[in-house]
Amino acid sequence: MKRAVVTLGAVLLPIALSSNVMASSVEQTKGSYVDKFRQLDEALATPNVYRSAAGEPGEKYWQQKVNYDIDVKLDEKKRRLTASQTIEYKNNSPHTLKYLWLQLDQNVFKSDSIAERTETFNGKALQGNPDPKPTKLSLGQLRRQQFMSDNELGFTVANIKDDNGNELHATVVDTLMRIDLNEPLKPGKDVEFSMDFAFNLVEEDAVGARSGYEHFEEDGNDIFLIAQWFPRLAAYTDYEAWTNKTFLGSGEFTLEFGDYDVEITVPADHIVSATGKLDNASSVLTRTQRNRLEEAEDAKRPVFIVTEEEALENEKEGTDKTKTWHFKAENVRDFAWASSRKFMWDAKGYHQGGDEQPLVMGMSFFPKEGGDLWKKYSTEAVIHTMEVYSRYSFDYPYPVAQSVNGPVGGMEYPMITFNGPRTKLQDDGTRTYSQAEKRFLIGVVIHEVGHIYFPMIVNSDERQWTWMDEGLNSFLDGVAGREWDHTIPWGVEPRDIVAYMKSENQVPVMTQSDSVIRLGPNAYTKPAAALNILREVILGRDLFDFAFKEYAQRWKYKRPTPADFFRTMEEASGVDLDWFWRGWFYTTDHVDISLDKVYQLRLDTKNPDIDFNRLRDIEADKPMPLFVERNKAEGKKEWVERNPDVNDFYDENDRFTVTNKERNAYNKFLKGLEPWERKTFERAIEEDKNYYVLEFSNLGGLVMPILLELTYEDGSKEERYIPAEIWRRNHKHVQKLIITDKNKPLVSVTVDPRWETADVDVENNNYPRRIVPSRIEVYKKEKSKSKVSRDIMQDIKAELKNDDEDETEEQQ
Repeated sequence: MKRAVVTLGAVLLPIALSSNVMASSVEQTKGSYVDKFRQLDEALATPNVYRSAAGEPGEKYWQQKVNYDIDVKLDEKKRRLTASQTIEYKNNSPHTLKYLWLQLDQNVFKSDSIAERTETFNGKALQGNPDPKPTKLSLGQLRRQQFMSDNELGFTVANIKDDNGNELHATVVDTLMRIDLNEPLKPGKDVEFSMDFAFNLVEEDAVGARSGYEHFEEDGNDIFLIAQWFPRLAAYTDYEAWTNKTFLGSGEFTLEFGDYDVEITVPADHIVSATGKLDNASSVLTRTQRNRLEEAEDAKRPVFIVTEEEALENEKEGTDKTKTWHFKAENVRDFAWASSRKFMWDAKGYHQGGDEQPLVMGMSFFPKEGGDLWKKYSTEAVIHTMEVYSRYSFDYPYPVAQSVNGPVGGMEYPMITFNGPRTKLQDDGTRTYSQAEKRFLIGVVIHEVGHIYFPMIVNSDERQWTWMDEGLNSFLDGVAGREWDHTIPWGVEPRDIVAYMKSENQVPVMTQSDSVIRLGPNAYTKPAAALNILREVILGRDLFDFAFKEYAQRWKYKRPTPADFFRTMEEASGVDLDWFWRGWFYTTDHVDISLDKVYQLRLDTKNPDIDFNRLRDIEADKPMPLFVERNKAEGKKEWVERNPDVNDFYDENDRFTVTNKERNAYNKFLKGLEPWERKTFERAIEEDKNYYVLEFSNLGGLVMPILLELTYEDGSKEERYIPAEIWRRNHKHVQKLIITDKNKPLVSVTVDPRWETADVDVENNNYPRRIVPSRIEVYKKEKSKSKVSRDIMQDIKAELKNDDEDETEEQQ
């Protein structure tokens, strides 16, 4: 697998990276020392003319450009797309190319695709004879198998020709196609070629895809969400050459920027939403609709371009007539669209950065099933996302940002996103939605629109490093979400990742997308929580925000790698963070810092008249032995008590009695001190401060700052921050000296009191230990059921009910 040998080395390995892999150039052979702060040089690509050591594009950075001119027609009845396209490919690389690789993503649904042939069975409790138990196979799985069997899926591609009309040889390899050029494409040159293609759309609810159609039995209509729908150039990069890894379903898409000119022919009563700006509004929209769009530019709340009443009217009848919608998009890396006669359409203008900045139209397209939920929140969430994300990255550069409702729960493309939540029709004709659906809609719109920034503009390689778009975007959608309403659980707080961090079923974040176990917490939540910690705990907001914005602006319309992100964050913040990237992204260590002991120390004065009295007090404070206490309670007297007339010197003087010999030694000690030593010593005696040694253990392996809350005897509290570098010489055990004023004795210490570091065990963070709060629930024990619980003798007497009787019974 070539990813193991390219310049990024260990960064690209799709396996859990061990310390041995990471330390190939440094070997510790004596003792058990582990350097958690060793630099990441071995793991990151060597800086070069394309990518600098500062994490920014080098002086010879390059990337390809691909322009598309596409005519596509939707056959609504057959649910099939037919299209022709012309592609212009500009070779900006320093290499001569003999062939081009294209992505054929629809081929993932072919029965002989690698994805289908390697699909695993996840049924439980498989058993054989004797006494076999049935495993589980859902109706959803059966539905998918039936749909895949009943339909011919995947691309049909034909007439591949160069701009002179000469045929080009093509070879299909699963979800990829290699086109052999008739002449090698030299650096700085471009080539143009064309092709026809078609495919049958999948039913998204049946197959579980990122696009497709949804059929509504009630009104007989469909919503079409169209993505991964045309043969697209795979990316050719400086770090890997062709990124021609087959599409298996998880790893998304690595694409090139370019300009699009797309004509979409659909039934005449359909409304179309698409990447780009509508170029023929006068041909496809009424004068009333165009006026509404103009009104929406300065509206306080979204304005309906297509009202609910108009959408309901569209639903009633189909048509054999067609309309062609013409969209143009500049400098985008993909193109998606949606079409349905069910759509109502609202819009609101977003004036970013004042009147001098280009107007952006936030828009939403949704059926009646979206109801008030979509009317109130979708477009507002679109604009809120742009307002927040632009502060942390750059102004939104495109003319539109759209949210479209359909069968896809959440997916992003340039200028358009697909989002799933809906309302529920009640018996009285009203539509209601749960709190969970409301939160889901707001959250998914923010997340997917946020993806227009990352990775649709900051163009990271999703197929290899899912966390670079999902993790960074989840971090920022948590910022935007909590600015919307912090009471909604956004799932990006450090405490939200604790259960995953301590689980055994995980791989490092730096694992190739299709090999990731538990993609959600690995690619979304863990990196988002890590960045939250980096911002709020380690760097602080000023340093983090400056560095993060620098990264976004450096790599706008370019293709960053993890090394570019790591290096930019360090270079722009001025803080060495290799230990942080290593722990959070290259290992499966977790945070568990235990405060094991707190020692209270008191400075010896060397003065025997003081120190011996202190020792006497310590001895007196020891608990009385049980033997002595019970003897006294029983009235038993010791021999010395019964014979007081027999005594000597030691009955009058205990072992803490001070002699002149000790006093002479003390005076000699003082005379032997240098002036500055005596001054320092006497001041320390006079101040008589409290000295505490805190003993910590790193049980989870992940080094982190130690956040302390000190509680004093007078009830006051103080927070102290100990940087992670305290672990640099011993990553397992450290001790820290804490000094407080004489009148501020400690009564308790808490590590990470606000749960800001994802510490998996907060109970060993307290000293003294606290009583652990928990819960108990009373339950009634059920009687065990027999293996054979069918009473056939009785059940055979039951009358067979028809469907109407079953429905009446359910309603009652």
